[in-house]
Amino acid sequence: MIEKKDETKKTENTEYSLNDDRRVKVLSPGALVIKRFLRNRLAVVGMIMLLSMFIFSFIGGLISPYRQDEQFYRYESQMQDYAGVVENDAFRYISAEGQDFSSVLQAKFQLAYQEKQESFDYKDIIYDVKEEGTDLYSISSEGTLLAVAYKDIVNAEGADLPFAVKYEALKAYTAGEESFSVDGEDYSLDADANISKGGAVVGYISRFVVSPVENGVAIERVFKEELEEAISNNQEEFVYTDSEGEEFTYKISYDPTTKNWMVKQGKETYVYDSYAKPSKSHLLGTDTNGMDMLTRLMYGGRVSLIIGFIVVFIETFLGVILGGLAGYFGKWVDMLIMRIVDVFYCIPSMPLIIIMGAAMDAMKVEPMTRMIYLMLVLGFLGWPAVTRLVRGQILSLREQEFMTAAEASGIRVSRRIFKHLIPNVIPQLIVMCTMNLGSTIIMEATLSFLGIGVKFPFASWGNIISDVNDAYVMTHYWFVWIPAGICLLIAVLGFNFVGDGLRDAFDPKMKR
Repeated sequence: MIEKKDETKKTENTEYSLNDDRRVKVLSPGALVIKRFLRNRLAVVGMIMLLSMFIFSFIGGLISPYRQDEQFYRYESQMQDYAGVVENDAFRYISAEGQDFSSVLQAKFQLAYQEKQESFDYKDIIYDVKEEGTDLYSISSEGTLLAVAYKDIVNAEGADLPFAVKYEALKAYTAGEESFSVDGEDYSLDADANISKGGAVVGYISRFVVSPVENGVAIERVFKEELEEAISNNQEEFVYTDSEGEEFTYKISYDPTTKNWMVKQGKETYVYDSYAKPSKSHLLGTDTNGMDMLTRLMYGGRVSLIIGFIVVFIETFLGVILGGLAGYFGKWVDMLIMRIVDVFYCIPSMPLIIIMGAAMDAMKVEPMTRMIYLMLVLGFLGWPAVTRLVRGQILSLREQEFMTAAEASGIRVSRRIFKHLIPNVIPQLIVMCTMNLGSTIIMEATLSFLGIGVKFPFASWGNIISDVNDAYVMTHYWFVWIPAGICLLIAVLGFNFVGDGLRDAFDPKMKR
C-alpha cells in the first residue's frame, strides 16, 4: 500500500512538472514588443483612433453618394439693385433745335435766377429770361428762343418728343391747361400728366427720375407711377406685376446724404446651397461652395493622411541613407553630411514655404502639381532630424562585436550598413516616424488654413477649416469647422498615442 501511494504521488508530481513545462513560453522579440504595446491602453486607444480615421477617409469616400467637388444649388429670393430714383429739384435744360446752350450760359442763368433778374449778358450778348410758369423759364436772345430751363421732366413713351412739343407741354402743365397745339397738331393733358395725341399716350410729365442700374433695361410707365405713389406714401416695400404677368417684390430705401431712393428687386436666383444646415441629404450640412461637408471630410482625410505618409517617407528615405553613410564612414564623409544638415537646420522653413506658395499663386500652378511640390518641400526640409538619429545610433552600433565579425567575414560595406546596422535602428525610426506623422499633418493643415497648402477643388482638413474666415461663420456655422477639427485632433492624437506606445514597447528596460 505504501509503494502504491508513493507511485501515485510520483505520478502527480510528474504531471505537475509536465504542466509546468507547458506553461513556460519563450516569446520572440517581435511578439514581446506586440505584447508590451497591447498592454498600453493609450496605445491601443490610439490604434483604434487611427483605424477609425483610415476607414472613415478611405472607405467612407468610396461609399459616399457624392463627389468631393460636387456642388449643390437652391433657389433663393435675393434683393438686387434695380433702379435709382431722384426727385428733381434742380433746373434742367433743353436747347431749341439748332441752338447750343452751353454750361457757361447755364451758370449765368442760375445767377440771374437767384438774383431775380430778367436778363443777363455774356460776351456782349444780352440774354432775356422769361418765366413761363412755375419752375419753367425760357431763355432767348434778340427774339430767338435758345433754351428752356425746367424742373418738371417730360418723359417720352417710345420715340423722343421734339423740342416744341416738350416746351408747349411744360407751358400747358404749369399753367394748368388741358390741351395745347404744335404745328397744327393737337395734344391733350389729363389729370395724371399724360400727354396724348390722337387718343394715344406719347409721354408724361413727372419730377421723379427713375434710372435703371443695368444698361438696356426698360422701365415700364406703370411701374414708375406705382413707384412714385409708394414713395409719396412713404412705403418701404411694394409688389408690382409686370406686363408678362410676373410678380416681383421691391424694397425702397432713402439715402438722406444723396437725397436719392434705391429700389431693390427680389428675384428667385439659382445659387450655391451654401451653409445648409445638417439634414438627411447632407448629414453635416454644406460649406460655402455648396459642397457636402461629410464627403469633403472623407476626401480631406485621404489628402491629409497621404501627404503625411509621403512626407515622412521622403524624410526617412533621405535620413536613413545619409545618416547611415555618415555614421559608418565617419571622418570627412561624416563632416560633410553633418555640415549639410546644419545648413538645412538654418533654413527658415515657414517663410520659405510662404514665399513658394505666393510664387505658385502668381504662376497659377494647378492644384495637383501644387500638392506634389508641397510634399517634396516638406520632405526635403524634414530629413535632417532623421539623419542625426540614424547617425547617432550607427556610431554606437558599428563598434560592437557583431560588426567586427561582419568585417572579418569580408561582407561588403553596403551590406554591412543596410543589412546589419540599419535594421538595428528600425525600432527608433518607427517611433520617430509615427511621431512625425502627427506633426506633418498639423503642418499641412496650418499651411492649407493660411491658403498656401492644398487648393480647391481638393479637400484637406486644413483648407476645410479655412472656411472659417470671420467670427460670424465660426459662431453660426459650427458644422463647417468643428467636424474637421475633431478629425484632425483624433488623427494627431492617435499617432502620438501609438508613437508613445511603440517607444515604451521597444524600450528593453520596460518591466511591463
